[in-house]
Amino acid sequence: MSKQVQGYVFLSLAMVLVGSTVIASKIIAAGLPPFTATALRFAIAFPLFLGLMRATGASWPKLPKSDWLVLLFQAGAGSVGYTTLLISGLKLTSAADAGVIIGTLPVVSAAIAIMVLGERPHRSVLAAACLAAAGVLAIVFRPDANAAHSLAGSALIFGAVICEGLFILLNKRVSVAIPPLGLSALMTGFGGAIALPFALAELPSMGATGVPALAAVAYYALVPTVGGFVLWYAGLQKVSGTEASVFTALAPVSALLLAAAVLGETITANQMIGMACVLVAVLSLGLRRASPERAGEA
Repeated sequence: MSKQVQGYVFLSLAMVLVGSTVIASKIIAAGLPPFTATALRFAIAFPLFLGLMRATGASWPKLPKSDWLVLLFQAGAGSVGYTTLLISGLKLTSAADAGVIIGTLPVVSAAIAIMVLGERPHRSVLAAACLAAAGVLAIVFRPDANAAHSLAGSALIFGAVICEGLFILLNKRVSVAIPPLGLSALMTGFGGAIALPFALAELPSMGATGVPALAAVAYYALVPTVGGFVLWYAGLQKVSGTEASVFTALAPVSALLLAAAVLGETITANQMIGMACVLVAVLSLGLRRASPERAGEA
């Protein structure tokens, strides 16, 4: 197996694991409050990232005070905001719907960069944004809407996507480049610290915690969070960043298929239409980013 093919396999597995977080979050939503689940996830993942840093000899970054503040906001948005909104949304809507909506992340990130950073959009980016929006609209506005397809739930999940998009934007505001392993450790550490007070506030209203919810939290922390990190960056070492960006399209496909296979959810025509729109949008972004690189290589 060539180095490039190995990279493709690692990236594919990483994105399948990202899609599985939607299924885990659906199970968590049935048994744990969102901040409690988030705090537990980071409490499990943080020591593992510390162990990886020690094993690889990675050191903590030396940053100015302003960068530490940015990292704190990053953790609040991308780590805590994303996870809690996703779990809250999945209390109301299906995992299949959530998978399609989360697939819009690359397009939402591009839109945030345009609106906040003032970047001038290429026509292909605008077309991708319109396609992704059409995919989401196919999910949230339809005649067969019911409790399993909640508009409020979809709005919460889209809020999670915006939080993750802000995470990506805030990463550009850090003045010193932080190695991925160090950044992951910082995000889990800060995320756990931010979620902990809210988790303690949820304790009085907590009911009985089921084993499936606790097992799903452990899975989320160990497999997609830590295992997904290792696979993604192992893949990035073997292929270009632009090639890797195309593989993000596998995450919503994974979520949709796992929702049917694991949770027994029915995949509707609207979800298939939404998925097709999102996939075309993400792939078009990835191919547009790849073209300048190919020109440079030529």
